Amino acid sequence: QVQLVDSGGGLVQAGDSLRLSCAASGGTFSSYAMGWFRQSPGKERKFVAAISKSAGNTVYADSVKGRFTISRDNAKNTVYLQMNSLKPEDTAVYSCNAVQGLRMYWGQGTQVTVSS
Repeated sequence: QVQLVDSGGGLVQAGDSLRLSCAASGGTFSSYAMGWFRQSPGKERKFVAAISKSAGNTVYADSVKGRFTISRDNAKNTVYLQMNSLKPEDTAVYSCNAVQGLRMYWGQGTQVTVSS
């Protein structure tokens, strides 16, 4: 079973950048596809980005394409989300997840707040 710890959130102004990290332990990190999701108050959790096990493939929500970049370092058991040109509508709790077959694990989330 893998444990995920999200970090890197904070309060920033519109146009700023942040990099989120998700550190994994307790499993074989390179065997998991990884993703980032976000949830705003009163709204459903939404997909943000995902990356394949070998980092050969990435996919993004339309709302973040061209602004966010997902990456992973399998040697460090960590997945990142580089967020540029942040907008107030990006304000949410961001959580990473790890998927292996039918198994899915979640980080605890990190708050990102973007002021206008």
